[in-house]
Amino acid sequence: MHLIRSFVFAVLLALITVPYALFAILIFWLPPMTRHRLITSWVPIMMWVIKHVLGIRYRLIGAENMPAGPAVVLSKHQSAWETIALQQIFPPLCYVLKRELLRVPFFGWGLASIPGIAIDRSAGKDALSQVVEQGRARLKEGLWVVVFPEGTRVAPGTTGRYKPGGAILAKRAGVPVVPVAHNAGEFWRRNAFVKRPGEIVVSIGPVIEVKGVKADEINGRAEAWIEAEMRRLFPHHYDDQPAAGSRR
Repeated sequence: MHLIRSFVFAVLLALITVPYALFAILIFWLPPMTRHRLITSWVPIMMWVIKHVLGIRYRLIGAENMPAGPAVVLSKHQSAWETIALQQIFPPLCYVLKRELLRVPFFGWGLASIPGIAIDRSAGKDALSQVVEQGRARLKEGLWVVVFPEGTRVAPGTTGRYKPGGAILAKRAGVPVVPVAHNAGEFWRRNAFVKRPGEIVVSIGPVIEVKGVKADEINGRAEAWIEAEMRRLFPHHYDDQPAAGSRR
């Protein structure tokens, strides 16, 4: 049954995404925020498909922690699910993403048509400058910025190195950081065709203010909260893992 559901989802994803990508190309002449609003109407459609076809729903904790204005979201990254769902959970946002994703047929074309932060990861230190420069511009436009500090998707129960780019952006832009923990990888694993039904829990942590705090400390606070929350909510993934921070 999981295989059939996943196959139907893959077909619907293609049938819905291709027309949206073509639509995104046709409206290139509209203002960026208008394009963003029109193109991201794809999100609630796909979230409906994810819920009713794959049987994956989500429960939100800590919505009251969201600040009133734009912020930098530092989120756990386990699957493709959160790249869709966070757009429904938070106000209008954009992602820090690899520039090569913009060349992916249809999906990448849609990404290229909305305001975002596309970086060249091979640029080394210049990649951080790209994040800060483009990120500050997006925040001034009123968009939130989502950064996956571990840089890539990690399996449930594991932790990658938290890179400081998102914290540096928040510090230099003078906006707060919002940490996010979730268990999407439990049901939608990295590069897995077959998805499993279930309830994803998304937890939004208390705002981390940046005034008077160094970027490294901001990043460390975000990591500490996210990893502690992951262990609190999903202890079954960490039975054989050391507590957060013990590896430092």
